[in-house]
Amino acid sequence: MFAAMDEGRAWFGFRRVDPEEKPALVRGVFERVAGRYDLMNDLMSGGIHRLWKAAMMDWLAPRPGQLLLDVAGGTGDIARRFLARAGEGARVIVCDLTPAMLTVGRDRAIDRGVIAGIDWVAGDAQALPLADRSVDAYTIAFGLRNVTDIDRALAEARRVLKPGGRFLCLEFSQVALPVLKELYDLYSFRLLPWMGQVVAGDRDAYTYLVESIRRFPGQEALVGRMSAAGLGLARYRNLSGGIAALHSAWRL
Repeated sequence: MFAAMDEGRAWFGFRRVDPEEKPALVRGVFERVAGRYDLMNDLMSGGIHRLWKAAMMDWLAPRPGQLLLDVAGGTGDIARRFLARAGEGARVIVCDLTPAMLTVGRDRAIDRGVIAGIDWVAGDAQALPLADRSVDAYTIAFGLRNVTDIDRALAEARRVLKPGGRFLCLEFSQVALPVLKELYDLYSFRLLPWMGQVVAGDRDAYTYLVESIRRFPGQEALVGRMSAAGLGLARYRNLSGGIAALHSAWRL
């Protein structure tokens, strides 16, 4: 199991940094790539991330009138999917550490005519600007590995969920098949930083993103940490052989 913080230090990719320093470093990464973030997701995954997000919505099963908090959801991809599925009266609060990502998401939502039912809030997953027991569901897609203290973020998720509320995390994880793991490592460490340089003009940002995936807890370890944070019925589903995983739990 990898800890988000260890002996007063935090991990920024494979680099040890002061915990107070990491949020600014993460913000800097996403400020630089915000405009091409979704394009890079398509290129990096061959579009498969869209299937993973559809699977997330299937497992969430949105309903009319629900209030979703989507954390680290700056570009609005999950929020728009939720509103399209949930129906009448549903609302989303998109909370992201990086204002530049929120700007991209808000502009894209407006371009698609999605104006009602969605609020954009700059905030930290470790200290959410929401009241206790205030949301029906909490989602975080490809964002939990970027927080400084995963356990604190999980505790915050539980705090803002109503009793009976749902927690869902979509994140890159540990590949389950040995042959696939070797190919994935080669792809991740050789090709992805090069793509980041060519497409987004930022090799360092995508080197960090690859490293952050390797530092993130594996499937069973994350289940244990969700349970330790007080989230009940924690479990997971592997996607694409464990390249990504969906983790689910409830506030009971």
